[in-house]
Amino acid sequence: MIPWLHPLRLDFPPVDNALEDPDGLLAAGGDLSPERILSAYRQGIFPWYNPEEPILWWSPNPRCVLFPHDLHVSRSLRKTLRKDVFSVTFDRAFDRVIDACAAPRSYAKGTWISPEMQHAYCRLHWLGHAHSVEVWQGDELVGGLYGLALGGMFFGESMFSWRTNASKVGFVYLVEHLKKWGYALVDCQVYSDHLASLGACELPRPLFIEQLETALQLRPAHRWQAERLFQPESPHP
Repeated sequence: MIPWLHPLRLDFPPVDNALEDPDGLLAAGGDLSPERILSAYRQGIFPWYNPEEPILWWSPNPRCVLFPHDLHVSRSLRKTLRKDVFSVTFDRAFDRVIDACAAPRSYAKGTWISPEMQHAYCRLHWLGHAHSVEVWQGDELVGGLYGLALGGMFFGESMFSWRTNASKVGFVYLVEHLKKWGYALVDCQVYSDHLASLGACELPRPLFIEQLETALQLRPAHRWQAERLFQPESPHP
């Protein structure tokens, strides 16, 4: 059995109490107020649940992360970046990005990003905690991702891609900026081959919590504005 959160208190059980099966399930209930969500992330916990379920809170072990300096950009992806096919912005269309992330996928039934979740993260965006990365082809939004930034941590939530490599381009731009700004870690939550191809690795939960606590003490000074990072290829003579 997992504990139910008190509706009027923001405390969570210790993350060491999370179940092994399903991996990381820690608690249920509570709400999606900004205060509760921020408290959760600061402790290495995040909400994830299907619309027909109660709110579920997770802290998986191991945890998938990316150290910004470990970002791997393949030769083919770097070529795409230099072709200048896409342009990238930050925080220009948060609502549209989270809408696109919530759209049905060909490989999955339904979506965990319910209207309630969308509203919660849009509130966090309005409060300055949640940020989006937009990938454009001309005037068309074709990819992107969103997540939370606290201290020197970026907590990735979801990404979408309507063109080949669009989400990878957005992710690379995000991580290159985080590196430049002095961020320590990107939380990718759960391992995937897609993330591993970009340099992500897995940390045991205790080590992740140590890294998290250190990163939260950082105060990177920056504005969420995207700069050009990759110069276009010169045309062949």
